[in-house]
Amino acid sequence: MSRQHEARLDLLKRISDFALRYDLEVTGPNLAVICSALSGSQSKLAAAFSAREMSSDPIDQRWLETVMRLDPETDARIVELEKLMDQMEYALMRFAQTAKSAHDETTGHREALDVQIEAIEQADADAQTHGEVDRIITLSRSMLQRIEQAEEAMERSQAESDQLRQSLAQARMEADVDHLTRLPNRRAFERRFKSATSDARSKGQPLCVAFCDVDKFKLINDRHGHEVGDRVLCAIGQLLSEHASDDCFVSRHGGEEFVLLLYGFDKEAAWRKIDGIRRAQAAKTLMNRDTGKSFGKITFSGGVAEVTQDVDPRSALIRADSALYQAKEQGRNRIIAL
Repeated sequence: MSRQHEARLDLLKRISDFALRYDLEVTGPNLAVICSALSGSQSKLAAAFSAREMSSDPIDQRWLETVMRLDPETDARIVELEKLMDQMEYALMRFAQTAKSAHDETTGHREALDVQIEAIEQADADAQTHGEVDRIITLSRSMLQRIEQAEEAMERSQAESDQLRQSLAQARMEADVDHLTRLPNRRAFERRFKSATSDARSKGQPLCVAFCDVDKFKLINDRHGHEVGDRVLCAIGQLLSEHASDDCFVSRHGGEEFVLLLYGFDKEAAWRKIDGIRRAQAAKTLMNRDTGKSFGKITFSGGVAEVTQDVDPRSALIRADSALYQAKEQGRNRIIAL
């Protein structure tokens, strides 16, 4: 067996051992990011994995999805998808324009030809040319009929392309929305994070990111059912949206976790804003509509980091995630900034 073959077997074993040790789902994205880290092909991923294991912080599916952002291929796939959708939308727009131009042109030709036919029919023709004129009129009428058919086909094509463009725009919008809370989803956050970071750097303004995670959410699901859990997520999502403003972007990151971008906020100001929302939630009492009984206090914990503090903005996501874990470990229902 060659050394190269042995190295591959060793890497496969380390990947499988890692996934089993931390009870991670065996999916394509998970295996790809684990492979990139353990093989050393992505140095930032390798460093993140090593630091996480050394700190003894939990390594779970949520953390893995967060650390995936260090993989440059993640951004590349999103950018490529957006590019393809832009190209499709542009092609549909050009087709609609071409169809309309062709429709307008054939309409003009048809109207001009129709006028000439009427003029011929009304003109006095001598007996010698009368038969030939009839043939011209018949042929012209046939051409008119074909032009009309072409117009109808182009009208249908234009209507279909317009409908397809509308459907594409709707699908694009729905792809950015979480179906449960109707907040922007992780896909929308990824794009906003990239543009917001670039904008903040160009303007020399601070930008912060915050992860907020519902405390003991599994217990809520276990005691009251997933339908109630969904209502809780919607209620907290609505609260975050109500306290957000033009300088705060709120999205659902997945599961019981939300992520916020705070424009123009330094770390201390971002902490105060998120902690104010946390206190507002902690003061509420949510009721079970089915039983009329209280769920008790439902709280969330959060982690805040300043994006513009780092050369690599994605490292702020890791710090915010680490701050969230610290908030959980220190008793939950608190916000920590790192």
